[in-house]
Amino acid sequence: MRRTFAAAFALAVIALPLRAAENRIDLAAVITKADAESALAESVKDPQARNEDGADGYYSRCNYYSENPGRSLTLRIRQAGPGQLEPKKQLEEMSAGNDKFKEVAKLGDKAALVREGPAKGPGHVLMLYVVKGNAFITVGISGVPDEKSATEKAKTLAKKILSKL
Repeated sequence: MRRTFAAAFALAVIALPLRAAENRIDLAAVITKADAESALAESVKDPQARNEDGADGYYSRCNYYSENPGRSLTLRIRQAGPGQLEPKKQLEEMSAGNDKFKEVAKLGDKAALVREGPAKGPGHVLMLYVVKGNAFITVGISGVPDEKSATEKAKTLAKKILSKL
């Protein structure tokens, strides 16, 4: 009985990282060039993307830049490895005591939005952070003048990423 339990436990521990590897997100495959053009309301260049294992989990990064300078879409996901900083705690630490962070309801396990830079123009950046399980998602939109529209587009992109988890 003990050997059966020990063998089952060992198999489960070995299979856990393999399961995490199955669910790895490639942001450039999830958020297409057409999605980026829709979010930025402009033609964009081909994505600059990278996927890699890091010390604290798996990372996928993807940036889209408009053909005409001034607008960009920044996408990130960290899928935390076992024993690493939990995404929910990471978001709590980032937003603690910072009144610029506004909680976003009904998106992932926890989500927050922050606006940086001037009210409008190329320096204006909207960042949406979403936590779901072991995943920490970042969607950044810069240079889009209509903040309400940018917020909705960021949420739409985040939901598309969440659907792949």
